[in-house]
Amino acid sequence: MEGRAQAAPLRMPSPAGVHGLVPAARIEAGPRGRHVVVVEDEVDLAGLICYNLEREGYAPRWLSAGPQALADIRARPPDLILLDRMLPLMSGDEVVAALRRDTATAAVPIIMLTAKVEEADQLVGFALGADDYITKPFSMKVLLARVAAILRRGESAAAPDAPVLVEGPFTLDLGRHALSVDGRGVPLTATEFRMLSVLMAARGRVLDRPRLIDRVLGAGTVVTDRTIDVHITALRKKIAAASPGGEAAGWIHTVRGVGYAFRSPSDD
Repeated sequence: MEGRAQAAPLRMPSPAGVHGLVPAARIEAGPRGRHVVVVEDEVDLAGLICYNLEREGYAPRWLSAGPQALADIRARPPDLILLDRMLPLMSGDEVVAALRRDTATAAVPIIMLTAKVEEADQLVGFALGADDYITKPFSMKVLLARVAAILRRGESAAAPDAPVLVEGPFTLDLGRHALSVDGRGVPLTATEFRMLSVLMAARGRVLDRPRLIDRVLGAGTVVTDRTIDVHITALRKKIAAASPGGEAAGWIHTVRGVGYAFRSPSDD
């Protein structure tokens, strides 16, 4: 792995020195004020990730098992989660599903780290609610770039002057990261929220899958077109559950062979 070879001469501290193993009162945010939870049962890899995160100014804390991670994250939601998929006692898939069902953690961005490289495995990860998916072995530079990209998207959405988008039954408050449909709150993941904001801002124009990937996941992100379809399906389900008869889900149009658009169902 590229990152492992580069960091070796820098006298990486043992995982016992990272924030996950010190009292909560002593955890301080780095210069960027961003806490990152690393859920990984491979000790050497966890130490390497935490070390590189600290060098970039983040404040990581390390957790090694699913139940421990779930309890810790619920008690102290971080800005971002790096989650191994293969964990003892409780799988990463189960952790993601539980976090997405909890309104306090539903919007926390999650990057899955896994040795499962098949497209079907990646799509399952996205369907469960992951915002990004990195396969092992990976470059540490790539991991840090993905972390920075996801956190930048969150910062831009939470700007004090971020607008509120209102269309039909939808009210999307970009500053508060909140969606309501027919007056009912709808908890979204960070990627689902970004997806809806991009579609609404397009004002009815059709956006193809490559453009959505660039605008939602970031230019240069390598995923399949089906990844967008998985996020759209999850977004529609949540919107349908919040609206009478599920009618509001019809605002997200599929333009076959092209992509998606946000406009009134009556426009068909």
